[in-house]
Amino acid sequence: MRECLSFDDILMEPRYSDLLSRQDIDLSVDLGNGLKLDFPLIASPMDTISEKYMAFAMANFGGAAVIHRYNTIQEQADIISEVRGTVGAAIGVTDDFIERAVASLNSGANFLCVDVAHGHHALVKRGLTLLRKTLGADVHIMAGNVATLQGITDLASWGANSVRVGIGGGAICSTRIQTGHGMPTLQSVFDCAAIESDVTIIADGGIKTSGDIVKSLAAGADAVMCGSLIAGTDETPGDVFGNPDGTRWKIYRGMASKESQVKWKGKYSSFEGVSSRIPYRGPVMPILKDLERGIRSGLSYSGAKSIEELQNSARFIRQTSAGIYESSTHIQTRKW
Repeated sequence: MRECLSFDDILMEPRYSDLLSRQDIDLSVDLGNGLKLDFPLIASPMDTISEKYMAFAMANFGGAAVIHRYNTIQEQADIISEVRGTVGAAIGVTDDFIERAVASLNSGANFLCVDVAHGHHALVKRGLTLLRKTLGADVHIMAGNVATLQGITDLASWGANSVRVGIGGGAICSTRIQTGHGMPTLQSVFDCAAIESDVTIIADGGIKTSGDIVKSLAAGADAVMCGSLIAGTDETPGDVFGNPDGTRWKIYRGMASKESQVKWKGKYSSFEGVSSRIPYRGPVMPILKDLERGIRSGLSYSGAKSIEELQNSARFIRQTSAGIYESSTHIQTRKW
């Protein structure tokens, strides 16, 4: 039985840096087959995260959003057609997924995201094969999720250009509790980075801070996908609710939660997510700017001018539980 590492288990050694300005750092990434981003962050295909306004914001910042699929084909296509800039469309692997894929591309989607909780599956193999047969080789297809080197290797051979890596790490995901399966996302990225093909890696799940993004990129991810980091903002779908004490909040829920399934299908089957309140946080742009500042700082501590240089120069260390405590803003827990 091997031991697997998560984000809090490791740190990166500071390296010599000759960077005179963090603005000289290049955060752009080529995810392959025509999909390029100026900022390596993608908003999750969730009905409390990614619709029109989040897609606008992410595209304007240089990232991307994936419009969720818990809607009709026409509703999804209408959202995509309104967005100018890089935007993706989530699809499944059963029922009308080919029709949804074609409608999304015709409406202006730049890439497709095969959005399945357990991506290392026969239905995903069948779906990717049919998509490639129908759409040809020129469409960027993102697929997932997987947690292992064998998983990403198979999805690449089935036709995926990029793969979402991470099982059960999301803030509102209960897969590991419900099923007993999963892996720490960072360990999955380390493992999947050993792949020999040119498929790219999207770290997805468990990312709480800009430091976790830096660790993901250094471990081999080409970009990250996030939900909770940008949840509760003006650009996310849903109303802002208020409490008598003046605090405000929005709903944030997993797409495999009972609530999301009932809203979309009128019933639920296996559920591997929860619905929760999250404090209202205002516009998403200041959050994205803070994440960008943290990522740039992270690369500078390794003396890296690009994500590729970070991956080549990063040195990881493992920290103890005492180190984890020391790494936190521990004045907030100090007893005076």
